[in-house]
Amino acid sequence: MAEPQIRVMLVDDHEVVREGLRTLIGRHKDMLVVGEAGTTAEAIETAARAKPDVIVMDIRLPDGSGVEACRTIREARPETKVIMLTSYADDEALFASIVAGAAGYLLKQTRGQALIDAISAVAQGRSLLDPDVTGKVLERVRKGRGDEDPAFASLTDQERKVLEQLAEGKTNREIGEVLFLSEKTVKNYVSRILDKLGLARRAEAAAYMAKRRPRY
Repeated sequence: MAEPQIRVMLVDDHEVVREGLRTLIGRHKDMLVVGEAGTTAEAIETAARAKPDVIVMDIRLPDGSGVEACRTIREARPETKVIMLTSYADDEALFASIVAGAAGYLLKQTRGQALIDAISAVAQGRSLLDPDVTGKVLERVRKGRGDEDPAFASLTDQERKVLEQLAEGKTNREIGEVLFLSEKTVKNYVSRILDKLGLARRAEAAAYMAKRRPRY
């Protein structure tokens, strides 16, 4: 009986990159490309529909960060593994990727076979992350939590997502479209967020996030 194919999804805003990855993966009978996306919003929507085992995700996308897409996708479906791809090594991006739940982090200069091996590894539940690096990141997370603003710590994951979108200047309707929520639900979230943070206006929330936001 044949082994089940690994369902792979590709996320990159460059069509030529996706085409190259699709061709590479297509040479392997144990893998199947089940979806593609070029933006964060498309990635979240396509992942929900295609239910891939592994996502190869560009860390920088036109409408946001692949890191945020990774976090959102894994919150909805933890069994999906994500390999982050980037053009250059970046400690901040590595830190953000691990915290978001990525199973691996590779440079785009990686050889084709190395990527294929990585997809197979994470599909089997293995991590591509060096234990020393992971340990340093976890230590940083612990220190960060110790210094975290109690008001921000009181926000739920969904409230933080809404706050991130709000900080980018999006309207309630636009936030709803990104997070798949009704405009009324977003309005309620915004009210709760402002109340928890002790703020009066959306502009104050945007300024608050500008001071906190890491640079991916």
